[in-house]
Amino acid sequence: MNRLRKVAAGRWFVPAVSGTLIVLSFVADRALGMTLAGDLLMVAAALVAGRRIAVGAVRSLLAKHIGIDLLVSVAAIGAIIIANYWEAAAVTFLFAVGHALEAATLNRTRAALAALVAVAPDVAVVLRDGRQVEVQAGAVVPDETVLVKNGAKVPVDGIVIDGSAGIDEASITGESIPVEKSAGDRVFAGTVSRSGFLQVRATGIGADTTLARIIHRVEEAQDAKAKTQSFIDRFSRWYTPGVMVLALAAGLVSGDVVLALTLLVIGCPGALVISIPVAIVAGIGRAAKDGILIKGGEFLETSARIDVVAVDKTGTITEGRPELTDVVVLDPTLERSDVLQWAARAEAGSEHPLAKPILDAADAEGLRYALPERIEPIVGKGIAVTSGGRRVLIGNAALLEQFGIVDDGSAARAAEALARRGRTPMIIAVDDAAIGVVAVADTLRADAAAMVASLHEAGVRRVIMLTGDVQPVADAIADATGIDDVRAGLLPEDKLDAVRELQRAGHTVAMVGDGVNDAPALAIADIGVAMGAAGSAVAVETADIALMGDNLLKLPEAISLAKRTVSVMRQNIAIALITVVALLAGVFLGGVTMAIGMLVHEGSVLVVIANAMRLLRRRTAAASARRVARAAERDRLPARTS
Repeated sequence: MNRLRKVAAGRWFVPAVSGTLIVLSFVADRALGMTLAGDLLMVAAALVAGRRIAVGAVRSLLAKHIGIDLLVSVAAIGAIIIANYWEAAAVTFLFAVGHALEAATLNRTRAALAALVAVAPDVAVVLRDGRQVEVQAGAVVPDETVLVKNGAKVPVDGIVIDGSAGIDEASITGESIPVEKSAGDRVFAGTVSRSGFLQVRATGIGADTTLARIIHRVEEAQDAKAKTQSFIDRFSRWYTPGVMVLALAAGLVSGDVVLALTLLVIGCPGALVISIPVAIVAGIGRAAKDGILIKGGEFLETSARIDVVAVDKTGTITEGRPELTDVVVLDPTLERSDVLQWAARAEAGSEHPLAKPILDAADAEGLRYALPERIEPIVGKGIAVTSGGRRVLIGNAALLEQFGIVDDGSAARAAEALARRGRTPMIIAVDDAAIGVVAVADTLRADAAAMVASLHEAGVRRVIMLTGDVQPVADAIADATGIDDVRAGLLPEDKLDAVRELQRAGHTVAMVGDGVNDAPALAIADIGVAMGAAGSAVAVETADIALMGDNLLKLPEAISLAKRTVSVMRQNIAIALITVVALLAGVFLGGVTMAIGMLVHEGSVLVVIANAMRLLRRRTAAASARRVARAAERDRLPARTS
C-alpha cells in the first residue's frame, strides 16, 4: 500500500494516467467506433491532468493572485463546455508533463545544495571514559575528543589536538586536493579524511558547523530575488489579467470562443516567470559547489557589473604572515640585539599584526622583555609605550614628528631604503632619540598576479590596492602583481572615502578585505568580498560574497560566473517573450491551435530551464591562470615582498 501511495505521489503518475486515457480514447473512437466512450475517456484524461491545475488556480485566487494555472483551467473548462474534448485533454496533459519535466530539471539545478546536504555527517566516534563510542553527529558534546579515521567524514568543526591526516575539503572550499592537517589546525564538518588519523577537539556541532551555515546560506540565497526577478513578478501580476481581458475581448468581437480559449493558453507567461529564478538557482548552486557563497540574486546581478576591484594588502594580496627581515642600528652605542630588544618591549602589548614577527625574532634570539606599563596606540602612525620608566616609540616618521623627536635624516633614509626593497620599516625611538629601524616582510601570494590578470580577463577595468602601508612598499606590491593603482598610507576611514569616490565616478566597486580594519569599506562597497571565510561564521553570514578558501582565483571565477548568469537571464527573457509574440501572431494569422500553443509553450519552458542548466557546468580558468602565473614569474619582481 505504501508503495502504491509513493507511486501515486510521484511527479510522473498524473501525466502517465492522463496520457494512457488519451490513447484509450483514440482507440475507442477511431479503431472501435465507440465515439461516446472515446469522448468520456478524453474528458477523464482532462480531469485527471487538470485536477491539480484547478486546485492550484483556486489556491492562487484565494491568495489574490491570478496565475498561469487559472489561464489553463479556464481554457480547459471552456473547451469541455464547447465539446472540444481533445483540446481540453491535450492542454491539461501537456501542462502536467511540463510541470513534471520542470520539477525534474529544477531539482538538477539545485544539485549543488543537495550535494552539500548529502555530505553532512551522520555519526561520530568519540572518546568517552577511555573507550571509543559511536554517537549521532549532533550528539557530540562541545570540547569532546572526536576520532577521525582514514576514509571517514569529519563529523564536527574542531581543532586537531593530535595526529596528522590529508583532508579533502572540497565540500567547503571547492578545492579537491587534500590539505595536510596536524596539531593546531582547524577541520570542518563534512570534509573527508583521505589518509592518516586525527584526534579533534569539537568546537562546532550540528547547526553551528561551517557546513550547516553554508547550507543555510545557499538555501536563503537561492530563494532571494534579484531585481530583474522582482520586476518580472510585478510584470506578471499585470500581464496575466491582461491576457484574460484580451481573450475575452477577442471572443466578444470575433464571436469565436475557440479563439478566446486559445489566446488564454498561448498567453501563459510560464517561461517568462521561471526564466530568472532558474538561472539564479543554477548560478548560486554552481558557485556554492566551487566554494563561493553569494548572498542572493541581487548580489549576483550586481557582481556582473563590477568594473573596479579594491583589495587590501595584508592577508589578501600577501599571506598575512610577516617575518622580521632587517634590524638597522642608528645609535653607535647600541648593538643589533639592543635595538631588537627595545622593539620587542614596545610591541609586547600590541595587537598589531606586525608585532608578532618582532616578538618571535626576539624570542628566537633569547632576548628578555616585559610588558610595558603604558600603551598608547597612535592610529596610522604606530604606538607609544612606557617601559621601565622610559618612553619608547615604534612606527613611521610621522610618529617621531608628533612627539617632537628630531631626525637628522638617517632614520628616514634607512626606512625609505628598506621600503624600496619591499619591506615594511618601523623606526624605534627611545626617549628623545631614534635608535634604529626594524623591517618586516610579508610573502606575496603565489596566485596574486594571476588573480589580477584573471580579473582583467573577466572584464574588470581597474584593480586598486588600498593599504595602510607606506607608498614604496605598496608600489613594490603593485609592480609584482600588475595592480593598476595604489593608494597607500590609508586609515580605515580613508579606505571608505576611496570606495565612495570610485562609486561617485560611476563605478561598481567590489572590496576585498579581512573584514576587520576594512569593515567600513566592505560595508559601503557595492559588493563586499570576504577571503578565506571557512573559519569565520561572521564572514559567511555577512559578506555579499564569501570565498571559503584562500584561493585568490576564486574572485575572478565568481565575477565570471555572475556575468554568465546574468547573460543567461537575459537570453531566457528573450526566449520567453519571442515565443509568446510568435504564438500570438500565429493565432491571429491562423494555424496555431490550443494544443499546438500549449506544446510550444511547454517547449519554451524547457528550453529556458535547459539554458540555465548550462551554468551547472564548471568553467575553470585553470589554464589561463597557469599561463598568467608563468608570465608573472618571468616579468614581475620576485614573490618575496611585503
